[in-house]
Amino acid sequence: MTTRQFGAAVARVEDPRLLRGEGRYLDDLGHDALAVAVLRSPHAHARILDIDVTDAVTVDGLVAIYTYEDLPPRLQQSMPLLIPHPSLTAPVTQKVLADGVVNHVGEAIAMVVASDRYVAEDVLDRIRVDYEILPVVVDLEAAVADGVDVHESVPGNVAAELTQTIGDVDAALARAPRRLSLRLDIERSASTPLEGRGVHARWDADDRRLRVHTSTQAPTSVRAAIATFLELDFAQVDVVVPDVGGGFGVKIMHPWPEEILVPWAARLLDREVKFTEDRHEHFVSANHERGQVQWVEVGFDDEGRILGLDVRFLHDHGAYIPYGLIVPIITSTQLLGPYRIEHYRVEFRSVYTNKTPVTPYRGAGRPQGCFLMERTVDAIAAELGLDRTRVRERNFIQPDEMPYAFGLTFQDGRDYTYDSGDFPASLAKLKELVDWDGFAQRKADAAAEGRLLGIGLACYVEGTGVGPYEGGHVLVEPNGTVQVATGLGTQGQGHQTAFAQIVADELGVPLDQVKVVTGDTRRFPYAVGTFASRAAVMSGNAVHLAAKKVREKALQLASDALEVDVEDLELADGRAQVKGSPDTSLPLSMLATLSNPLRYAFDEHAKAATQFAGPNDPTRPPVAEGQAPGLEGTDYYSPVRSTFANGMHAVEVEVDPDTSDIAIRRYAVVHDCGNLVNPMIVRGQVLGGVAQGVGGALYEKMAYDEHGQLLNASFMDFLMPYATEVPAVDIDHLETPSPLNPLGIKGAGEAGVIPGSAAIAAAIEDATGVTVRAMPISPSQLHELRLAAGGDS
Repeated sequence: MTTRQFGAAVARVEDPRLLRGEGRYLDDLGHDALAVAVLRSPHAHARILDIDVTDAVTVDGLVAIYTYEDLPPRLQQSMPLLIPHPSLTAPVTQKVLADGVVNHVGEAIAMVVASDRYVAEDVLDRIRVDYEILPVVVDLEAAVADGVDVHESVPGNVAAELTQTIGDVDAALARAPRRLSLRLDIERSASTPLEGRGVHARWDADDRRLRVHTSTQAPTSVRAAIATFLELDFAQVDVVVPDVGGGFGVKIMHPWPEEILVPWAARLLDREVKFTEDRHEHFVSANHERGQVQWVEVGFDDEGRILGLDVRFLHDHGAYIPYGLIVPIITSTQLLGPYRIEHYRVEFRSVYTNKTPVTPYRGAGRPQGCFLMERTVDAIAAELGLDRTRVRERNFIQPDEMPYAFGLTFQDGRDYTYDSGDFPASLAKLKELVDWDGFAQRKADAAAEGRLLGIGLACYVEGTGVGPYEGGHVLVEPNGTVQVATGLGTQGQGHQTAFAQIVADELGVPLDQVKVVTGDTRRFPYAVGTFASRAAVMSGNAVHLAAKKVREKALQLASDALEVDVEDLELADGRAQVKGSPDTSLPLSMLATLSNPLRYAFDEHAKAATQFAGPNDPTRPPVAEGQAPGLEGTDYYSPVRSTFANGMHAVEVEVDPDTSDIAIRRYAVVHDCGNLVNPMIVRGQVLGGVAQGVGGALYEKMAYDEHGQLLNASFMDFLMPYATEVPAVDIDHLETPSPLNPLGIKGAGEAGVIPGSAAIAAAIEDATGVTVRAMPISPSQLHELRLAAGGDS
């Protein structure tokens, strides 16, 4: 019998090729293509007075220089606001090349096309730009207070204000026996994937078609953008995603200016054109995330139960707001985590600054929300002198309350309702995994040796599987190979393996018989994209539904050919067979041939199939009404609302009493993403997320000076954790299936990163006794906090 694949820790089928160096990334394509280099602003805020290319045009190998004035009218328009919102009253999006004013360092001013990148860089050096330097605002609070405006059209720099309320928070706070106020800060960080952005385009003048390869997380949307801006039919544009070296959110931004400019130049010049981003460009021109300043007022009783929660925060969205309010909306809802909070008010303002724009980065607003809520719960526990896990237990939503509706609106515009989860069970697992109850003795033993040991934990709930839809196509070839296609792209998540497992189970075929293609609009033209932990939920269920159609068709074909009732047949070992009599069967390959009434005997399969074709009935069409030739099926999955994964992290840290150096000694994760398609892939997702969470908590920040210059725009200066800084992680799973989809799954891609800052801050606080309300935190910052608190130094 075919081994069941769903739930098995199957090794990733895509890895051997990539590990052998056989991947084909963007810069592996188009070796003969013309190269693009982009002239970027060195100033955070300036008016462009003149662009002089006199010296630049003398460089051998130069093909073209384009500025804003050289663009056709359609390309001179602003880039789209991807997700409008009624509260977003002052949206400003960038243009593909600056129109007279630059608003952040790295903004594109001119595009050079040359014989190769070296020549293009030489040309950039010879372009002279005269600037009038304008006032700069960098600090988030200053942006709403000091009168420096990023855009003349937006005095005060506030693009949006949004308030959501449930219950009566003022009354709840007024009657609460105890109250606390907190201010919290989260710094900016960035996705920094191994591979930066890149675009390669080729115009076929004979077919009048444009083929674009791009390192995107949203190929079908990029195709729509290119077709629209270049005024082509959708059918004239193919977008193909090659192997992609990580995305983490920065490649869900679409279209990037280069994704419009490069195809435009390729068509205009009738030459292959390619842009490959360098690392410095990525730091200053590819989007960031995270930066928020938060204020919390919480009311609670003597048992630690939260009675009312009032939250305000400023969200730094940088110089432009192409992605709308997704990030702050996620923060404002997801911060509630696993807790029953019946009286809640959140107000945020999304603010312009002269910094690189902000769009979703792995976790997308959730780490900020988790930091706010978990630091608040820890503060309540400290105020009452209670164990931190006890306060959490007393506020948990209980499993018998699922589905749990808060009365808020989530990022997808649907009700913010948890579908499933068992938070008390998860906490019990976590306490056992990290030996929470035994920590007091470990801490005392360490103190006796002069060591500072601390433990922290953080809980989160993560909205995953956000709609509106994904689709899948499944085709059984006459040679028995099963071809699967879905429109979203992949950046290393293991989609080829997970989707193949789902389809293999439905069709009863070995895993190596299933071939999966993602991110190619020629194979599947409609999709949303890979982000927000949605691929497994959305495309996984879509290919499952498509495979069910193929299964039904295969069984009907076998029923007709074998003259056996459909109910007596099953699919196993690549065949349709009579239950209990596997010798009476037909292979899927033959059924694929039988599905096509046109049967040229090209091979032995086709010859053999003729004996099962049945008599020709001249009174019936060869292809019955409602049927189609081919053993294939297409279907879409479109959920009524998002699924909600959840989890909890616990971390032990040791702080050097002399230097305040912070070392992670133990890290434990309990994770619930519903039914596990592949535990090995989920484990990899969690581990990768923990590494990014550690980076966000201890190392990564975008260090801007008062002039809007990013001071650490290279890997020489931007700290990321090495393998030496990422701890071993103990992981356990709880599986509470989602009732919202046929497979009972929830997303897992971002879970690992969400609670990192909150859990590590709590552990540092426990180790040192100083309050930690801003992350990331460096040893020197911690040392200053300890000195200020009067502790040992």
